[in-house]
Amino acid sequence: MLKAGVVGCGHLGKIHIRLLIQSENYSLLGVYDKDDAICKGVAKEFGCKPYESFEQMLDDINILDIVTPTPYHFNYAIKAIEKGVHVFIEKPVCTNTEESLKLIEFSKLNNVKIQVGHVERFNPAFTAIEKNINKPMFIESHRLAQFNPRGTDVSVVLDLMIHDIDIILNSVKSPIKQISSSGVSVISDSPDIANARIEFENGCVANLTASRVSLKNMRKTRFFQSGKYISVDFLKRESQIIEIDEKKSELPIMVLETEEGNKKKIYFNKAVVNERNAILDELDSFAISIKNDTRPKVDIKDGHNALDVAITIIKNFK
Repeated sequence: MLKAGVVGCGHLGKIHIRLLIQSENYSLLGVYDKDDAICKGVAKEFGCKPYESFEQMLDDINILDIVTPTPYHFNYAIKAIEKGVHVFIEKPVCTNTEESLKLIEFSKLNNVKIQVGHVERFNPAFTAIEKNINKPMFIESHRLAQFNPRGTDVSVVLDLMIHDIDIILNSVKSPIKQISSSGVSVISDSPDIANARIEFENGCVANLTASRVSLKNMRKTRFFQSGKYISVDFLKRESQIIEIDEKKSELPIMVLETEEGNKKKIYFNKAVVNERNAILDELDSFAISIKNDTRPKVDIKDGHNALDVAITIIKNFK
């Protein structure tokens, strides 16, 4: 089992601590938080060691789970990498791309693996249909949330939209041609509502909307590709595939006739989605990549690419 330590004992940090204890791949040695009282309280709650210093914890572990506010990610990660400790970092990976590029460089030099916490890649609604996504030409995503003061220290793009940016970059796999965007501050000092249009060199267009001042929660992405429409509800954990398939013999849900008289069979399929904990799955996936010496499913380059696009979207706000 991998000897793990967690830095950051806030809301999400406590979730990670609980799941690391549950996992069969990790042995949680302890936690560290710059607030000593919080550190000791969380350690007592979960029955693990409260480390008095971060450096002391690094001496005992071989994997570090960073669940702190984003501005602290880089410094904790660099110290761990220099010690040869593998690193899991919550999203966004860093505050800027200069930092994430340094992490890429240092991880190579020290033969250390880094996984970034873009948890929606492990959402069972997405993994159930992921293999059906093939050269999408239009993607539409909506990520709407009711207001929560936690996370408003950064733009809604880095807080929410970055999840969909990562999903889209992984699905399209084409260089970006152009990005246009707009953002509005409603409650916070940084934008609370944002829209972005990403045009890829292969012709695909992605339209992303994110809001943290919505009256309801929504996390949906729709993929349109040749002969197929795929809908993923990340919140309800439901997926649907609607496709045109002339080869199937069973009765379609409908038949559409074109102006030329060609009949198109339309089939509807609701994907089987298994109930799984996406955060536990991403942590276990990272452990397996370390044990097998394979590339993490969401590695540091993925985190850097998503951050790069997110920052470009913010810079392009009109």
